[in-house]
Amino acid sequence: MEQHYLLFFERVLTMGFIKKFLNQTRSPEGFLGKIILRGMNLSHAKGADWAMKYLDSLEPSEIVDLGCGGGRNAAVLLKKFPSAKVTAIDYSPLSVEKTREYNRDMIAAGRCVVQEGNVRELGLESGKFGLATAFETIYFWPGLSECFREVARVLQPGGRFLVANETTGTDSAAHKFEKIIDGMKAYTVEEIEDALKSAGFTEVHSEHHPSWSWIAVLAKK
Repeated sequence: MEQHYLLFFERVLTMGFIKKFLNQTRSPEGFLGKIILRGMNLSHAKGADWAMKYLDSLEPSEIVDLGCGGGRNAAVLLKKFPSAKVTAIDYSPLSVEKTREYNRDMIAAGRCVVQEGNVRELGLESGKFGLATAFETIYFWPGLSECFREVARVLQPGGRFLVANETTGTDSAAHKFEKIIDGMKAYTVEEIEDALKSAGFTEVHSEHHPSWSWIAVLAKK
């Protein structure tokens, strides 16, 4: 009986740690947050790169990366568009710090700016950007249509907005994470498209990875 209780409490403690650890994905902080950000840069790389191929025909001069996390995707955008400047935004101070570290050379070169901000009120100039990106982040955006309207505000007429998620919102893994991570919502493609159209975006187009549950949604202002 004693062994049974020890195993029970061990599982409770383990689940408690897992929940605490995974909740760092929402707003990384402290030691666990640093581990999460390193993991994000590695584990989400293939999905982000797959989604970015749908930007090949674009030539933006100003890009804003929303929810920049560990900074890896901002670096890839800078490389993909060598004439562009990238503004990277995150509401986690630790993410801002790590993104600055990851992109220190581009910041020094004047091609990258990293700052803290909230997607509901970005505090950025209206109509400045030709491209906005959101990789693995809209799960935590409060009021999707309202946030998308703010993205539309900072985009130039004809500007593009790429949303990339590693879940369709219907797969079992997404539902499991929703139960563990506070405030997480795994949106379906239809929900994302409807919110984009509600925010005034047009020419909304979605792509599904043939083997994984990855989606890329590209919209035009």
